[in-house]
Amino acid sequence: MSPSSTLPRTLQGDTVANGEEAEQITAWALPDRGKVAVLCLFMTEFSLFSIFVVAYIFYIGKSLTGPTPAETLELPIWATICLLSSSVTVAIAERALKSNRIQRFTIWTGATILLGLEFLRQTALEWRHLINDFHLTITTNLFGTTFYSLVGLHASHVVIGLSMLMIALVLGFRGSMRGQSRRFELLSWYWHFVDAVWVAVFTVVYVIGR
Repeated sequence: MSPSSTLPRTLQGDTVANGEEAEQITAWALPDRGKVAVLCLFMTEFSLFSIFVVAYIFYIGKSLTGPTPAETLELPIWATICLLSSSVTVAIAERALKSNRIQRFTIWTGATILLGLEFLRQTALEWRHLINDFHLTITTNLFGTTFYSLVGLHASHVVIGLSMLMIALVLGFRGSMRGQSRRFELLSWYWHFVDAVWVAVFTVVYVIGR
């Protein structure tokens, strides 16, 4: 008779259960591929923006001709409020989708899009003012080159984010966003990243640069 057979059945059952529990504890699950991909994207984008930010800081005050940032730039307070507020609305939309409240999701996604569009409108008005009133273009001087490159790079990412949000809104109206909370969560991450980048751009261009 084997030693294990002499053990009480309850003790054998506890041993098996403890072994299965240990296997569950030591089991390693692969991370979410979507989240890993988005985080890798953020690392790439962070490196890209860092290059443009460092270039802007390096060339501050080195333009041989005018106009200068102090002469032309005004603090984009309203645009900043709109963009940062959109982080709140997209978070509410994300929570609504997780709760399967589609109507609430579409309302707050639409609000996010409107705030993003207003930010772009304010950026366009600023650029028109700089070009028409100060004749500042991307080829005018070093300030113009670095300013339009950095702010334009960020604006292009806002456009990309808005395009994806509009697709999500259309799918929401069609009822196709049910069960897609994970994908929208990744999209909201991207939007939060764009907002965070704007804080850095605002600080460098409109505070330090002036």
